[in-house]
Amino acid sequence: MLGVVETRSVSPVFVGRTEELDILNDALAQAAAGTPQALLIGGEAGVGKTRLVEEFATAACRAGAVVALGGCVEIGADGLPFAPFSTALRALRRELPDELAAAAAGQEEELTRLLPELGEASGGRHDEEGMARLFELTARVLERVAAERTVVVALEDLHWADASTRHLLAYLFRTLRTGRLVVLATYRADDIHRRHPLRPLLAELDRLRTVRRVELGRFNREEVARQIAGILAAEPDPTQVDDIFERSDGNAFFVEELAVCASEGCGTGLTDSLRDLLLVRVEGLPEIAQRVARIVAEGGSTVEYPLLAAVAQLAEDDLIEALRAAVNANILLATPTGDGYRFRHSLVREAVSDDLLPGERSRLNRRYAEALEADPTLVPADQRVMRLASYWYHAHNAAKALPAVLDASVEARCRHAYSEQLRLLERAMELWDTAPEDVRDRLRPIDYTEVYPPCGCDPATTPLRYLDLMAEAAVAGRLSGERERALKITKRALHLLEDEDDPLRAAWFWVQRSRLVQALARGDGWKELGTAQELVRGLPPSEVHAEVLSTAAAWSMLHEPGPEALSSAERAVEYARMVGAREIELNARLTYGGLMVDAGSVEAGLAEMQEVKDRALEEGVSYVAGRAYVNLAAELDAVGRTREAVPLLQEGLVYTRKFGQLDSEAWVWANLSEALYSLGRWDEAADAAAGALRVGHGAKPRGAGASCLAHVALGRGDLPEAARQLAAARSYLGTHDPMPQHTLPLSCIEIGVAAGEGRLLDARAELARALVSDIPPGTQRYGWPLLLAAATAEADARALPAAAQGRADALERLREAVKKTTTDTPIWLAHEQWVRAELARAEGCDTIDTWSDVVTCFEALDRPYDLARVRHRLAEALLGSGGDDERDRATELLRLAHAVADHLGARPLADAVALLAQRARLALKSVPDRRPADPAEALGLTGRERDVLRLVAAGRTNRQIAEELFISPKTASVHVSNILGKLGVSGRGEAAAVAHRRGLFPPGDGDRLIAG
Repeated sequence: MLGVVETRSVSPVFVGRTEELDILNDALAQAAAGTPQALLIGGEAGVGKTRLVEEFATAACRAGAVVALGGCVEIGADGLPFAPFSTALRALRRELPDELAAAAAGQEEELTRLLPELGEASGGRHDEEGMARLFELTARVLERVAAERTVVVALEDLHWADASTRHLLAYLFRTLRTGRLVVLATYRADDIHRRHPLRPLLAELDRLRTVRRVELGRFNREEVARQIAGILAAEPDPTQVDDIFERSDGNAFFVEELAVCASEGCGTGLTDSLRDLLLVRVEGLPEIAQRVARIVAEGGSTVEYPLLAAVAQLAEDDLIEALRAAVNANILLATPTGDGYRFRHSLVREAVSDDLLPGERSRLNRRYAEALEADPTLVPADQRVMRLASYWYHAHNAAKALPAVLDASVEARCRHAYSEQLRLLERAMELWDTAPEDVRDRLRPIDYTEVYPPCGCDPATTPLRYLDLMAEAAVAGRLSGERERALKITKRALHLLEDEDDPLRAAWFWVQRSRLVQALARGDGWKELGTAQELVRGLPPSEVHAEVLSTAAAWSMLHEPGPEALSSAERAVEYARMVGAREIELNARLTYGGLMVDAGSVEAGLAEMQEVKDRALEEGVSYVAGRAYVNLAAELDAVGRTREAVPLLQEGLVYTRKFGQLDSEAWVWANLSEALYSLGRWDEAADAAAGALRVGHGAKPRGAGASCLAHVALGRGDLPEAARQLAAARSYLGTHDPMPQHTLPLSCIEIGVAAGEGRLLDARAELARALVSDIPPGTQRYGWPLLLAAATAEADARALPAAAQGRADALERLREAVKKTTTDTPIWLAHEQWVRAELARAEGCDTIDTWSDVVTCFEALDRPYDLARVRHRLAEALLGSGGDDERDRATELLRLAHAVADHLGARPLADAVALLAQRARLALKSVPDRRPADPAEALGLTGRERDVLRLVAAGRTNRQIAEELFISPKTASVHVSNILGKLGVSGRGEAAAVAHRRGLFPPGDGDRLIAG
C-alpha cells in the first residue's frame, strides 16, 4: 500500500493580479468613504478567482473591514435557496452581533427566511411582493450594519446560484445607496453558455453604471514561472516551465496540477484530456481515500463529517486516515468552520462525480438520504429538507422522493424562494405517476398546498391531487416572474379539467390565467375573467366564487367603472362574508367604496374605504392596507380634497416601505406626485414621481411615475423632456391592457406637447382617438383635464389660418363630450366652467363675465396653478374692455398669476403673463422708480398721456394707439387733445417735435412704456 505523501500545490506566493487588486482596493476605499460598491469577478474555472478574493479579504481585514464570505452551494444539480446570503449574514452575526440585531430590529420574523436561527418564519401572505419585501429588508439590513464600519460581502460561485439568490443579488446591486459596503460576486465565465440562467443577469448588471466587472485572464509565461517556483520552493527548469505553460495555457489551477505531477514523476504519458488531468492525482491516492473522495463528490459542495461517516460506513480510524491522505494531497480541504470537508477545487469534484458509474451515483445518493432520515441533525437545520429532497430524487426512488420534494417546496415557499418552489413542484409533477398509489393517497393538501381554497372538502382528510400541485406551481411561477411556465401549467390544468365536472377549480385557474395574460402583455384578461364568472354563475357561495367576483369588480373599476362593476363588488362582499373569506371581503369592500365615490356617493364611499383601511391595519391584512392607502388617497384627490390626501399618502409610504410592498409604495409615490402637483408643490411632485420609478417593481406604477414627470415637464415648458417621459410612460404601460386612468392622462399630455409644438392637427387626432368610446362614467378626474387641454389648444390657435379647417368639427366634438362628462363635485364643476370658457374663447365670444365665473370657482379650490391660469385669462378679457378700473384689476390679476408661475417654474404661463403685461404697458412688479426725473412730468403729462405721446411721435393713428394700449379710439382721441393742450401746440407734428426736443424718448427706448 502506498504511503501518504503530503503535497504542496498552492503557491505561497501570490502571483500577478496587480491591476485587479488595485480595482478591489479602490472599491474598498470608496466604500470606506460611504459609497457602496458592487463588483463582479469572472473568469474560467481554475483561473484564480478564489485566490484573488482571499488576498483581497486578507487586505480588507488588515484595513479594519469585516469580511463575510458566502458560497453558492450545489447539491447534485440543485442550488440551495439564498445559500450564499444566509452564510454571509451568519458570518456578520458572528462578527457584529449587536449591529446586526439593531439593523434587523422589528423585522426578525421576516429575516428568518434567510437566517432560520433567528426564529420561525410565519406563513404570511404570498404575493408578487413577498420576495420583494425580503429583498428590501436584506438591502436595508446590510446598509445599516455597514453604517459605521466597512463591510465586505463576498459571494462565490454565482454560476451555481439558485434563481432567488440571483434575483436578490440583482436587487442589491440596483438599490444599495448608502453604507460602507462592498458586495462582490464571482462566477465561472466558461460555464455561462447561451441558455445558462446567469447570462441574463450578467447582461442586466452590465447596464448598471454602479457595477464594476473584473475579468481574470490566464497567466503569462513569467507569471507561470513564478507560480511554479512558489509551489516547488525552488527555481524551476526553464524547459519544465515551457512545457507546463504550453500544456496549462496559463490556467493557474492546471499549472498547479501539472507542477505537482511533474515533481512526483507522474507527468510522463499524462493525457491532455482535462478530466484525466484532474483525476490523475486522485487516482494516486490509496484506494480507501479514493472511495471517500467519491462519496464526498456526490454529497454536494460541502459534506459534514458526521454525515460522511454515516455514509462511508468505515471504521473511524480508517475514515480519518483516508481523509488525511486526501487532505495532504490537496484534494480535499477542511471547511473553515472545521465541521466538514470539501474539494479544494470544484473542477476536481466535478471530474470525480462524472467518473461515477450510474448505479454507483444513485446508490450513494440513497445512502446519503437514508443517513439523513435516520439522523436529521447530521446537517444544518436550514439545509435539511432541501438536501433530503435532492438525495432521494437523485437516488431515483419516487416513493421517497415525492413527499421529500413536496416538503422542500413548502420550505422554499416559506422563504419566498418562489423560483425554487416552482422547480421543486415541477419535479413533484414529474414523479407523480411513478410514485406508488398508496404513497400518493397518504399525501394531504393541508400539508403541501395553500393557494387553492378548500371548496366542500376537508384538506386534512382529502388526498392531494395532481391539480393541487399544478395550482401551487402556477402561483409560484407568477410570483417568481416565471410567467411563461406558469401560463403553460395553467393551460395544461384547464385542459385536464375539460374532462372533469369541477367548475370551481376551473374558474380558479381561469382567474390565474387572466392575471398571467395581463402580466405577459397578451391582453387585458377580461375574456378569461368572463369565463370564470360563467363557470361560477348559479353555484352556491364559495371562496372561489367570492374571489372571482372580487377580481372581476376590481378589473371593472380600472377598465369599465359603472353600475355593473358596483353590483359585482357588492356581491363579492356578500359572498365573502357568507363563506368567511375575510381578506377577500376587505379587498372587495375597498373596491366597492371606490366605485361608490365614482358613482357620486362621495361621503358614503370614502367612509367605507376609511373603515376598510382601519380594519386591515388592525387585523394585519397588509396587502389590503397597502392598497387602501393608494386608493383612498386617489379618491380624496379625485373629489378635490387633496390636502387630506397628502398626509395619508405620506403615512402610506411608511407603511408600504415597512412591509416591502414595492409596487404599492410606487403607486403611493405616483399619487403623491399628482397631489403635490395640484397643490403647487412641483419640485416635490417631481421628486415623488422619481420615487415611483425608483421603487416600482411592475411596469404600471413606473409608467404612472413617468407620466407624472411628463406632466411637470409640460407645465414648465420643457417639451422635449415631456415627450421623452411620455414615450417612457407609454412603453411601460403598453397597449395590451388599456385603462382610462392611464390612457386619458397620456392623451392629455400628448395634446399638450403637440399644441406646444404647434401641431394642432396632431392634437385634434389624439383627442379623436381618446374620445372614440366617450369618457367612461367614474373617470371624470381624467376626462376633464383632457377636454381642457384640447379646448385650450383650439382657443390658442384661433388666429392661425391653418387651424380654421376642421375647427368647427373639433369644437362640436368637445361640446358633446362636455355634455356627457360628469360634474359631481366642485372641482369638476369648476373644470366644466373652464372648458366652456375656453370653447367660447376659441370662437372669440368669451367675456369678462365668462372668466369671472371661472375664477370665482377656482378661488374656492386649492389649485394655485389652475387659478393662476384662469386669472391670466380674466386679465386678458379685462384689458380688452379698455376701462381704467378694468386695467387696475387686470394688473393685480397678472401680478398674482405671474408670482405663481414664477414660483412653480411654469415658463409658458409666466411668458404669456409677461407678454400680455408688456402689450398692455403694465408693470408686473411694484418697483420704486430710480430713473432721473421724467421730462413728461414737467409738462404735466400723466403716464398714460406719455404713452400716447410716444405713439403719436411714432406716427400712429388714434385707432392704432387704441389697439396698442387696449383702449377705445374715442379714449385715444381724448388723450391726444389733452396732450396738444398741455404742450401748447396745434397739431400732431408739433407735439412730436416738442417730445424729441425735450428728450422725452431717449434713443433705444423702443416701445418700453410704464403703467398709467
